[in-house]
Amino acid sequence: MNQEMDQKLRENGQIVLEKNKEERHILLLSVIGEIEGHEAAPNQNKATKYDHVLPRLAAFEDDDTLEGLLVLLNTQGGDVDAGLAIAEMIASLSKPTVSLVLGGSHSIGVPLAVATDYSFIVETGTLLIHPVRMGGTVIGAPQSYAYFKRVQDRITGFIAEHSDTTQEILEDMMMDNTELTKDLGTILVGKEAVTAGLINEVGGISQALTKLKSMIKSGK
Repeated sequence: MNQEMDQKLRENGQIVLEKNKEERHILLLSVIGEIEGHEAAPNQNKATKYDHVLPRLAAFEDDDTLEGLLVLLNTQGGDVDAGLAIAEMIASLSKPTVSLVLGGSHSIGVPLAVATDYSFIVETGTLLIHPVRMGGTVIGAPQSYAYFKRVQDRITGFIAEHSDTTQEILEDMMMDNTELTKDLGTILVGKEAVTAGLINEVGGISQALTKLKSMIKSGK
């Protein structure tokens, strides 16, 4: 690993995978910890910064030496606008993309998991679907609740469009009060996420790389 690649890995969780000089390269993007929005996450928190990720994805789309994207996900969620911006960017790429959920892809991490052309989750990986939350002062007016609903519709609409489920089913999962002791929502573990139509397949890094390389080879 050269010095430039090592610096990108340490700072942004990104690296280019290459087998030999004849083969095209795959960009590895890791989304970990909190998805940071306009406000910086505390220094002690692991965070994925959308202002780093968006330019890198644009450069990936424009780079002829890069033919595929592998996204590794282990995130607690975070800023809705930042998460949806990254998800929309991934979904709009013209090159093959594959995601792999490892520890978990929670909250706004769910749109990121389904944004790729094909998705995997490990046996112990989790998706957490819950209602939209907002910190700080909230005005107790009908307009506030209408705004929450519109934000929630943006999220569920994106997930439904890029998976094999519906907004109605997602909303039912969000409002489930039987699984979480201090909150509403649904946790899907491994095969449950596949059965629910959110993830394509249970598998790990080997399966994800094999699938991505086959998609590149077939010209998808």
